[in-house]
Amino acid sequence: MELSKNFEPQALENKWYQHWLDKKYFSSTPDGREPYTIVMPPPNVTGVLHMGHCLNNSIQDILIRYARMQGKNACWVPGTDHASIATEAKVVGMLRERGITKSSLSREEFLEYAWEWKEKYGGIILQQLKKLGFSLDWDRTSFTMDPDYYQSVIKVFIELHKKGMIYRGKRMINWDVKALTALSDEEVIRKETKQKLYHLRYSIHESDDSILIATVRPETIMGDTAICVHPDDERYKHLHGKFAIVPLINRRIPIITDDYVTMEFGTGALKVTPAHDMNDNQLGQKHGLEVVDIFNDNGTLSEEAQIYVGLDRFDARKQIVKELEEKEFLIKTEDYTSEVGYSERTDAVVEPRLSLQWWLSMKDLATPALKTVMEEEIQFYPPKFKNLYRHWMENIKDWCISRQLWWGHRIPAWFDEEGRYVVASNETEAKEMFNSQFAIPNAQLQQDEDCLDTWFSSWLWPFEVFKGYSNPGNKEVNYYYPTNTLVTAPEIIFFWVARMIMAGFEFKNEKPFEAVYFTGIVRDKQGRKMSKSLGNSPDLLGLIDQYGADATRFGIMIASPAGNDILFDESSLEQGRNFNNKMWNALKLVKMWDGRQAVSGEPSANSFPTEWFENRLHEVRIEVDDQMQQFRISEALKVIYSLIWDDFCSWYLEWVKPGFEQPIDAAVYEKTIGFFTDLMQLLHPFMPFVTEEIYHLLKERQDDLCVKQFAVAGKPDTTILNNALLLKEIVTGLRDVRNKQQIKPKDSIVLHIQTENITVYKSIESILSKQVNAKSISYTKNAVPGTITTVIGKDQFCIETEQPLDTGKQKDELQKELEHLKGFLISVDKKLGNEKFVANAKPEVIALEQKKKSDAETKIRVIEESLKQL
Repeated sequence: MELSKNFEPQALENKWYQHWLDKKYFSSTPDGREPYTIVMPPPNVTGVLHMGHCLNNSIQDILIRYARMQGKNACWVPGTDHASIATEAKVVGMLRERGITKSSLSREEFLEYAWEWKEKYGGIILQQLKKLGFSLDWDRTSFTMDPDYYQSVIKVFIELHKKGMIYRGKRMINWDVKALTALSDEEVIRKETKQKLYHLRYSIHESDDSILIATVRPETIMGDTAICVHPDDERYKHLHGKFAIVPLINRRIPIITDDYVTMEFGTGALKVTPAHDMNDNQLGQKHGLEVVDIFNDNGTLSEEAQIYVGLDRFDARKQIVKELEEKEFLIKTEDYTSEVGYSERTDAVVEPRLSLQWWLSMKDLATPALKTVMEEEIQFYPPKFKNLYRHWMENIKDWCISRQLWWGHRIPAWFDEEGRYVVASNETEAKEMFNSQFAIPNAQLQQDEDCLDTWFSSWLWPFEVFKGYSNPGNKEVNYYYPTNTLVTAPEIIFFWVARMIMAGFEFKNEKPFEAVYFTGIVRDKQGRKMSKSLGNSPDLLGLIDQYGADATRFGIMIASPAGNDILFDESSLEQGRNFNNKMWNALKLVKMWDGRQAVSGEPSANSFPTEWFENRLHEVRIEVDDQMQQFRISEALKVIYSLIWDDFCSWYLEWVKPGFEQPIDAAVYEKTIGFFTDLMQLLHPFMPFVTEEIYHLLKERQDDLCVKQFAVAGKPDTTILNNALLLKEIVTGLRDVRNKQQIKPKDSIVLHIQTENITVYKSIESILSKQVNAKSISYTKNAVPGTITTVIGKDQFCIETEQPLDTGKQKDELQKELEHLKGFLISVDKKLGNEKFVANAKPEVIALEQKKKSDAETKIRVIEESLKQL
């Protein structure tokens, strides 16, 4: 079979992925092996594959494939989240295109359309994940509104309500005027926003006096029910107990005092609007102020506003500012920047408002969830996120869990006309409870219209994908739970990670996972977060088509240390494609030797290359295993990349390559096939397609790399490894000298080596002579006159060549090297002479500096001797 010029991924990716699926390699059932479980953070059913998904799921696939190849029972559970707000917005958009409004439909009719949309578009992202070769157990695909899952969410609500942890109350909430729903604090994104600060004059009742206030929200003055000043502010002491008149609507409001007010900010006088500001609401409760809600649900002004009724709040602001200016209530306007809350889902400016909602008390839930992370029973990678987690958990607020939406888990509360209610899983049960509680048989009840917050279902994810709540004793949840690793983004540490830990302890009395790996955010080359509006988010599916799945995975992983943001550059995908082609060309070279082996039994001319590479493999296996245990996944890939590109392709294959039309030793060839196989196995979790293909092309096989178990790494021989480092350093150094002296590669040289380590050189002599085209190598105690001299390491090399010598050029080169080494020696001496450094540095660091000094001194001595000879 003739191999293509370059690796061509498209056809091979489809072939191998289908093969793995057919073989059920990704399917897992409980058995006697050690389980390794990951539950995928469920993407929204509205989602389309982007770079964040690529990063997050590539990491999970690497971990799951690595565990599978370690012999563990690897189980990676896929699924999607129903995403209440996002999905409802998509369905409303679909209906709008069909000329239908949500308000014209009953709840049941709307939900029929929602399920239609979900069935048509909801699985797209899961199909797209297959393009990247992710080894998910597709038989286990879950959805947060699957029947069993849905019932579990409802039962959890009922259980927590029975415990008194879920309650109903009218409190200040964040209101999304676009989605027409309440939001939790975590669903509000605070953004620095440029605004205007308006200085307004309020007249004092029955006086010619007035008081100035400063506000960024003049459209809320109709909701003002007081003006507050600091009790110690001398400017306003004469106004204590008096009344002010609200401009435009002439409402009389009291002037109150409270040390909450900052005298230095604005005018030192604060307008108090209890219905539309969180802090004002607390002031209002403290002072018993009236609450005037001037906004409708959609952010337009209500009848309570008295003026500009029905106008959008921001349009009303413009009109009110204009009228205030005309009537001389607006004294001045200045630029002002402050944080404004935006809805995470719709990007609408959030409106604080009083609303009757369902709440979950969080303090008792947070206690074990905080303890388990701080005591590292659950480990965070990187650990810096522990402090962020602790701060939030120690200051946790009750969770607003109700949403004014139809798509989602409907709150199981049932009301009569008087507003009395019971919490029950269905209407029959509710009527029985109502009769028992209120002595009203067969009452006419209506179920609460609201749905539960999306996160109230996804916090059950790690155990409910195994039906751990709906069927708590089942063998699957007992086997797979707690899971091993959660891979997620730090921005949902509160939304999801913390709440899953709480749910794990509340409903399973156990942590949900052993470790949490936090990815960074994928940014563009300029450090900007990728977004549609900036047009800097690449078409991931297009990149996969262009570069292949392996190169795409490589490109995102090579630059993604845990927890740090990734500056995405398409050149990293080109690097991945080049890596594919490098391995492909190495395969073609090795396949050329097939059938050209020397007669079996002939001794190898030199066993050093195979001995070295065997030990190098042991060394890297141990290093990679250590990196993977510490979740240093990007670093592990870099180590494997260097091993294949540099050590195997650039050095090993050159060292064992037979001469032109010469056979290769049979034992060396078999070892080379074995090494190439081991390399593909090591790389497979990172780049599964190219490695599986090469694995099968190297030799005829019955098994697949996807499930091939790692061998136990042997102990590397450091002597052989150090000898190889020396060999590489010498070859590189001598090639550099040849190049500078313009000695053509085809021209052979005679090499004289002045060294105290002749035994070491004897073991690498045949490779060295081949690599630098030396027809002979000899060892000398003194420099050889009439030769080109150079120093590599601690040894001197004299190169004898037929071309005329340029001693002046040699002198210049050696003098330049000497000056560099003397400067280097001064810097090392300075460091070792620093008492503070010596006192604080680790012993191994000091030993390294002392070695640098000794090596530099030896080199200087040898170069000075060489210069004397010249």
